[in-house]
Amino acid sequence: MASIWPIGALLIGAPRAWAEDGYDLWLRNAPVDAAGAQRIGASAQSIVGADTPTLMIARRELQRGIAGLTGVTAPLTATVQQGAILLQSAAQQDEASVPTDGLGPDGYAIRTMTVAGKPVTVIAGATDAGVLHGAYAWLRLARTGAALDRIDMRSAPRIGLRLLNHWDNLDGTVERGYAGQSIWDWWRLPDYKGPRYTDYARANASLGINGTVLNNVNAKSDSLTAAYIAKAAALADLFRPYGIKVYLSVKWTAPMELDGLKSADPLDPAVAAWWKAKADQIYKAIPDFGGFLVKANSEGQPGPQDYKRTHADGANMLAAAVKPHGGIVMWRAFVYAHDNPDDRAKQAYSDFKPLDGQFADNVIVQVKNGAIDFQPREPFHPLFGAMPKTPLMMEFQITKEYLGQSTHLTYLGTLFEETLKSDTLAKGKGSTVAKVIDGSLEGHKLTGIAGVANIGVDRDWSGSIFNQADWYAFGRMAWDTDLTAEAVAREWAAQTFSPDPNVVAPIVAMMMRSREAAVDYMTPLGLAHIMGTGHHYGPAPWVSELARPEWNPVYYHKADRQGIGFDRTRTGSNATGQYAPALAKLLDNPRTTPERDLLWFHHLPWDYRLQSGETLWDGLIHHYDRGVETVAAMQRDWAKLKPQVDAERFAQVETFLAIQHREAQWWRDACIAYFQSVSGRPLPAGSAAPAHPLDWYKALSFPYAPGHPK
Repeated sequence: MASIWPIGALLIGAPRAWAEDGYDLWLRNAPVDAAGAQRIGASAQSIVGADTPTLMIARRELQRGIAGLTGVTAPLTATVQQGAILLQSAAQQDEASVPTDGLGPDGYAIRTMTVAGKPVTVIAGATDAGVLHGAYAWLRLARTGAALDRIDMRSAPRIGLRLLNHWDNLDGTVERGYAGQSIWDWWRLPDYKGPRYTDYARANASLGINGTVLNNVNAKSDSLTAAYIAKAAALADLFRPYGIKVYLSVKWTAPMELDGLKSADPLDPAVAAWWKAKADQIYKAIPDFGGFLVKANSEGQPGPQDYKRTHADGANMLAAAVKPHGGIVMWRAFVYAHDNPDDRAKQAYSDFKPLDGQFADNVIVQVKNGAIDFQPREPFHPLFGAMPKTPLMMEFQITKEYLGQSTHLTYLGTLFEETLKSDTLAKGKGSTVAKVIDGSLEGHKLTGIAGVANIGVDRDWSGSIFNQADWYAFGRMAWDTDLTAEAVAREWAAQTFSPDPNVVAPIVAMMMRSREAAVDYMTPLGLAHIMGTGHHYGPAPWVSELARPEWNPVYYHKADRQGIGFDRTRTGSNATGQYAPALAKLLDNPRTTPERDLLWFHHLPWDYRLQSGETLWDGLIHHYDRGVETVAAMQRDWAKLKPQVDAERFAQVETFLAIQHREAQWWRDACIAYFQSVSGRPLPAGSAAPAHPLDWYKALSFPYAPGHPK
C-alpha cells in the first residue's frame, strides 16, 4: 500500500518503505549500485554552505539526494575537506571562488577544483537561487550516471520568466485539468500550508521554473479580495526561498464587481486609481509579487474592447499600476470573436499586429504556440516574428486538453522542440521562434515562456507517470531552448525509472514516437480541431450545428465530395499572408508546404498526390492506420520492460496504454467512417473497415468528461 507521506516528510537517509506511486517525480533518488555509490560518494563527502534560507534548502536537497542514492548522509561542515561540495553565492565568494559573471540571477557554475590543497566541487551562483539551481543540476548529473570528478559547466537561462499557468478555480476544480482537484486548498489557506506545497516548489525549482500564476485565466474577481490576497501571500512565503514568485490572473471587471465602479474603462481615471490601489495592497502583502496575467475580450471574458479601447490601452493601464513595484503584465493574445467572419486563425494577428510598439515596457504579450488552440500539431503562431517592437511570451499547454488528456502517452517535448526551432524567416534564415521569445532576435530584455500546468492532487501529480515528463520537459526546455526533446527524455527516464541504458533506451524510443502517433490517429496531415466539442474528448468531425461557426469541427476540415482541408492561401482566407513573405510564398504552394501542415493551409482534392506517390485519400487512411499500430508497438515495448519496472508504475502504464490503443482505434474508425461518408471512396487495400457504422460513433455522449466546466 502506498504511503501517504510526501517527500517533504522523509528523514534524510531513511530507507524507502512504500511502493512506487509516482509522487517522487524525477526527484526519486533511488539507490544506485555499489559502483554508482562510490562515484557519487567520492565527490560528496561533506557539504559546506552558509545558513541563508535558500542555501539551507540547497544543503538539504544535496543531503537528501546523496543519502537516497548512496545510503550515506553527507555531513554539513564549516571547513573545506577532501571531496566536499562548496556552495558559494556572491556573498560567500573569496579567492577560491568560481566566477559568476554573466550567469544572471538564476544561473550557476559547477566546477571540480582544488581548494586549500583538497579536491572539491564548487557550486556557485551570483545569487542564492542560482546556487540552488546548481545543486539540483549536480543531483541530476548524479542520478543520470554522469562523471562527477571532472565537471566544468556554466548554465544560465536564456528566458527570464519561466512560469506555470494554473487554470485552477477557487472552488477546487481545474479547467482542463486531468489529475484531480486543485492543489491549492483555498478553504484552509492561509493558515494550513500542507507539505505538498513545499514539494511543488522543490519540483519546480529543480527545473528552473521561477514563477507560478495561481488561478485560472477565466478569473474570478474574488481572487483580488483581501482574504484571497492573504492566501496567495502564504504560498508566496513558501515559494520565495525556492526562487519562485507568485502571479495572479485578474478579471477585467473586478473594479465594478468588488467596489461598485460604474465601468472598467481603462482610460477612466477612477478605474486606473482602483487598480493602482489594488496593486499597492497586493505588494504590501507580497513584496515580490510578480504581476498580472490577463485574458480579455476572448471567449466571453470582458476587456477594454467593451469600451472601444485597445488591448494596449488595457495592458498599459495595469502596467502603470504595478510598475512602481517592479511588476509586469502578461496580456494574452488568445482572442477571437463570434461576430468576426474572418478565419479564426487570423484574428489574434489582426488584433495585435497593429498595436506593435504601443505597449508599455513592463508588458509582455503572451501568445499560444499555434493560432487555434493547443492542437496535436499546429504551425507556429504568425505573431512570432511579426511584432518586433513588442516582447512576446510563449504559451504552451502542458495539460493535454487535445492530446488524450491524462491516459495517452504523448510526450510533448517533441511539440515544444518543433515549435521553438520553427523558423519565422522574419529577419532571414535562423529567425527561430526561440530567438523571438528569448529576446535575441530584436534585443528585448523582458522575456518569458509559460506552460498551462497539468498538476493536481493525484499521487503522481499529473494524472499518469508519463505526463510527468511533459512538466519536466517544459521546465528544462524553458531554461535551455537548445535542448532536444530526446536529450530531455533521456534525463527524465533515467531519473524516473533507472539510469540503466536497457531501461532508458526503449522508454525514450516510445516517448519520441508517441506524439506523432497521436497526430496520426487524431489529426493527420494538418487537420485540426475535430475533437468532441466542449470536453474535447474523442473524435467528432461531423459536428456542424453549434451556434458559433468556429466551434464546429466542420469549420476546420471543410471535407466535401471533392476534397478536404482549409484554404488559407492567398486565394482563400490568406492566413499565409500573416507570415514573413518568404515563408508565405512557400506555404501558398502545396508542393512547398510541409506535408505535416498540408490540410491546415490547403483544401485539396482526394486524388492529390502526396510525396509518397499515393493519393491524399489513401495517405490519410494510412496515417490513421499507422497511428493505431504505433500505439500497439508501444504496448509491446512496454511489456518487455516488466522485469525492470516496479509493479505499481508498470501496471498503471500498461493499463493506460491499453486505453490509448482502444481510443486510438476509436479515433481511427470514427474519422474514417465520417470522411468516407463524405468522400464516397473505398478504403485502400489492406485497411480494415470501421468497427461500427457512422451513426454509432455519432451517438456516443460524454456529459461528465473531466476537465471541462459543467
